[in-house]
Amino acid sequence: MVFTAKVILVLLMLFMVVNLFRALFAMLRDDPTKPSMTHYLGKRVMWSGIAMAIIVALLLSGVIAPNERPY
Repeated sequence: MVFTAKVILVLLMLFMVVNLFRALFAMLRDDPTKPSMTHYLGKRVMWSGIAMAIIVALLLSGVIAPNERPY
């Protein structure tokens, strides 16, 4: 279960980076017939919210544990 959750979170993070680059290319292209930069940035914010919700759910269920001593 922990491995699956980590894989899902890594894939979500990669998808966020892909959306950042798509927003960059949309900004540089500036074509009014294609989706705008804010479309891709909105997707990135949505997926990061989903990732945060998954992390909180995993912490509350006890599947993953926070680092007690980070130093």
